[in-house]
Amino acid sequence: MNYLKISKASDLVIKKDRRLYRLLEILPGGFSWATLIILVLFSWLKPVWAAYFIIGFDVYWLLLVIYLGIHLFAAYIGIKKNVKIDWREKCEKLPMNVGSNLNWSEVVQLVIFPTYDESLEVIRPSFEGLIRDGYPADKMIVVLAIEERAGAEAKARARVIEREFGFKFKHFLVTVHPDNLAGELKGKGANQTWAAKQVKIQIIDKFNYNYDKILISVFDMDTVVISGYFFCLTHKFLTVKNPYRASYQPIPIYHNNIWQAPFFSRVAASSNTFWQMMQQIRQEKLATYSSHSMTWRALLDIDFWSTNMVSEDSRIFWHCYCYYRGDYRVEPLYFPVSMDVCMDLTVWQTIKNLYKQQRRWGWGVENLPYLMFNTIKERKTLPIGKMINKILVQFYGFHSWATNSLIIGIVGWLPMILGGNNFNVTVLSSNLPAVSRTLMIVAMVGMIFSAIISTILLPKRPSQYSFIKSIIMVLQWLILPISIIIFGAIPGLEAQTRMMLGKYMGFWVTPKARKGIMNNES
Repeated sequence: MNYLKISKASDLVIKKDRRLYRLLEILPGGFSWATLIILVLFSWLKPVWAAYFIIGFDVYWLLLVIYLGIHLFAAYIGIKKNVKIDWREKCEKLPMNVGSNLNWSEVVQLVIFPTYDESLEVIRPSFEGLIRDGYPADKMIVVLAIEERAGAEAKARARVIEREFGFKFKHFLVTVHPDNLAGELKGKGANQTWAAKQVKIQIIDKFNYNYDKILISVFDMDTVVISGYFFCLTHKFLTVKNPYRASYQPIPIYHNNIWQAPFFSRVAASSNTFWQMMQQIRQEKLATYSSHSMTWRALLDIDFWSTNMVSEDSRIFWHCYCYYRGDYRVEPLYFPVSMDVCMDLTVWQTIKNLYKQQRRWGWGVENLPYLMFNTIKERKTLPIGKMINKILVQFYGFHSWATNSLIIGIVGWLPMILGGNNFNVTVLSSNLPAVSRTLMIVAMVGMIFSAIISTILLPKRPSQYSFIKSIIMVLQWLILPISIIIFGAIPGLEAQTRMMLGKYMGFWVTPKARKGIMNNES
């Protein structure tokens, strides 16, 4: 059994293995719910204990905000520095490299855009971004990967894009992913795997491209690269140690429709950007996310992406990490790519879509049982210390996602509500709200800092919006405490609960709008 290709317990044939995997699927959600339930019970039965815990947790949260704020500022400095660098010049000045032993002009960029039913208004800017990037067109292979189930309209859009952009690259290929292939989950992973296999047959092998000279980037269809991305990527590939054992991660910044989107969507999107920025500083915690790049050699070694996964963007890293026995990493690029904020034609529909999008991202918790199971089954060949460290980091991350803001925003008040008269007459009871409020007010500095960074990163305000819109862009951060509960903890906890109960999620397609036109993200 190839344990590196499994996605859930039912994929396993051996009954004992299936039971073990189900137990591991229950563990993350069970631990999150146990944390919340125990705190509620203690608030009722042992309110003094709960109160001391809450004060301690508030102090921890304050220190965490300061710690992450420092990382956010460092990442911001890195971004501002990198976007100003002439990466082509830096590539041209490189000697024959110690890492890959290649000259930059030998590196071929393979770019795959999986798409479902996005409109031309979304597709076209992504291809225009490739042209503006400036990387030599004769070193680029570009693939538009459409879905058969998207019908004739998707093929018509592909023909338009091919007519407008096909001649501008060395190779341009449109692939059509067949519907209802056995063992596949309808989603991005299956589509891009089909596309990669087709480009291997029709272009890479046909024209005898050297596998070791190809970098592959898989971008969500709304991804618009910032000029210089591929030179920055190439420079990183040519200068890091052991470049074939690494993926390369840009920072997603949701600017494509940032001025049009509702304020709550902007806050949620910017919060995700900030998290990805901070993760770039903490490389040991970094995994691939959304649009990213890797070597063609590594992708072939693991036999492409899993076709039955929702979170294929992060699973590809964990698959490589296990396949190479811990000798694999993500290299941060400190370089942005621009993407869409979740937006629909009505505010209410946007709220529902944003919640579902966050829940889908929360489904990345499916990687936890995968890691734990492979560590158990392959404990003789995997580096146990490194695997345990990775598991604990991921476990902490998903547990914090589902519980931290609920503890601060809701559970923190329960001792005074459930503690009864015996607790409410104590000095601790009267001081608890004041202490918590003071600590949270100090922690609000982090929110102010986020508002400042977000405002600085904003693209130029379109002429149709007044200065009032810029003020709103700052004031919107006042809803952050509510946003991280509604669009953070709750969908994250739901995703864990679904996995705990065996109610597996499919790949939900995120509806989006740009310039008033509905689009979808494969």
